[in-house]
Amino acid sequence: MKNNNSTTYIFRAFVYIFCIILGIMSIFPFVVMFMNATRSTPEIQQVSISLIPSTHLLRNLRVFDDKSFNAMAGFINSMIIAIGATACATYFSSLTAYGLVAYNWKLRNAFFTFILIVIMIPAQVVNIGFYQFMWRMGLTNNYLPLILPAIASPAIVFFMRQYLLSTLSKEIIDSARIDGAGEFRIFNTIVLPMMKPAIATQAIFVFVASWNNFFLPLILLTDNRMYTMPIMVSLLRGDIYRTELGSVYLGLSLTVLPLFVVYFSLSRYIIAGVQLGGVKE
Repeated sequence: MKNNNSTTYIFRAFVYIFCIILGIMSIFPFVVMFMNATRSTPEIQQVSISLIPSTHLLRNLRVFDDKSFNAMAGFINSMIIAIGATACATYFSSLTAYGLVAYNWKLRNAFFTFILIVIMIPAQVVNIGFYQFMWRMGLTNNYLPLILPAIASPAIVFFMRQYLLSTLSKEIIDSARIDGAGEFRIFNTIVLPMMKPAIATQAIFVFVASWNNFFLPLILLTDNRMYTMPIMVSLLRGDIYRTELGSVYLGLSLTVLPLFVVYFSLSRYIIAGVQLGGVKE
């Protein structure tokens, strides 16, 4: 017994040490980025990695004025797009997955196969045609082309369907129908709360992808008042004679901060148990 206990303790210690090392490796690049945001360009060029903050934070902030970097406008623009796309993707994908699981209809399997085929198509293939379509509709310099396409998110539909297959109890749905509840009321008041862990997980991915999206906003938005944070950060490197590396790192730091907030605010739903709404028979 003593040998088994000692082996267990050694294994746990190894796992803890390994997790600590992985945690340090994950956090280290962000710490370096935040520290470089307080340093000047010569300091970064001389020593690219430093864990000690410098005194050039205010100077790097003043560079934003020379580069027409409006952090508040970038935050608002990116937040509108990211929140809108996240809400559309998670809600309508959950609704589609519910339709694939809760109802028996003739072309259900064929429709799901079509969704899997769409997942395999790279997004870059359709970007040119998508831009031409938006241009002909007069939707350039508009946030709608960056928000509404999130309604059709096949990868999220696939994830939500797999989640519902393991958690959704059709007895609950049948009971709600017997009580006179409508289909949308069943989905919004019963099914959607059951899917909180899955929705939180996908919301993080969608929000991060939409917030960091660079190519589509770059080709669709030509008004600098509508630029998102990634576009504004790219403009900080626009000077071919001198690039203020400290201001670039500061812009990247400002871009990353909302992602941390979203992750830590939704992580409790991911960690929470997935055994929601189960029916004991």
